[in-house]
Amino acid sequence: MISSASARRLDIVELAHTSGLTSVDELSARFEVTASTIRRDLAILTADGKIARTYGGAMAIGAQAGESSFRQRNLEHSEAKAAMAHYARTLIADGETVLLDAGSSVAALAREIRSGISLTVATTSIAVVEELAESDQLHVECLGGTLRQASSGFVGPLTEAALERMTFDSVFLGADGVTTRGSGEICEADLQQTRLKELMCRQAAAVYVLADATKLGRELFHARASLPAGWMLVTDATAGDDVVAEFAGVGVDVRVVGADGTLVTR
Repeated sequence: MISSASARRLDIVELAHTSGLTSVDELSARFEVTASTIRRDLAILTADGKIARTYGGAMAIGAQAGESSFRQRNLEHSEAKAAMAHYARTLIADGETVLLDAGSSVAALAREIRSGISLTVATTSIAVVEELAESDQLHVECLGGTLRQASSGFVGPLTEAALERMTFDSVFLGADGVTTRGSGEICEADLQQTRLKELMCRQAAAVYVLADATKLGRELFHARASLPAGWMLVTDATAGDDVVAEFAGVGVDVRVVGADGTLVTR
């Protein structure tokens, strides 16, 4: 297929939104042009805001070009998030020191721990702070830094410096996507986010990732955080058996939660 530069770039944008990840080599063969021509096309489209470069270094484009806002994500899959949060509450013991990440699933967990338990909670999330602000049973540490409006959370060197002075019994992480690479990876839109998540994991004895089924295997962005061996994935009952088996196959402790917040046996 031979096309003009403008027509080819329109086709690339369409592919990015309909076919998911596509490599430079695949695009080069499809359009019968050199890899350097495709890289130039991708650079132009990225600069114009038409696509987002994703995993694979300079070798891929993503099926979705933007990061949705926290407000948008908070409205999505709310029942699944509430169920996962209800179960995740059972993983926390009275008197522990817990780290809560930014993200709508973790904010749902914050709602679960507002009463009935005494904890020290540290967080990078404005939404979590808002959920816990009126609880008199919790000691809350706010880890400030540079605000990312899209995630309603703090990142950057100030946040990292604060984290390095603390250790935690457990950390609960959100994710834009979760994959089975290595012992598992979290995919995010921003390298500062993934750097921070890796530091969170290093500072915690137990690592939990709250991710509804739509996040599993999802690879929209280029930034990755490696997860340590022995982490636990908490997901909802719409996750397919094959996907659950794939995560279990790399050593992940997968907990599938039903609509009532209890474990589903498979």
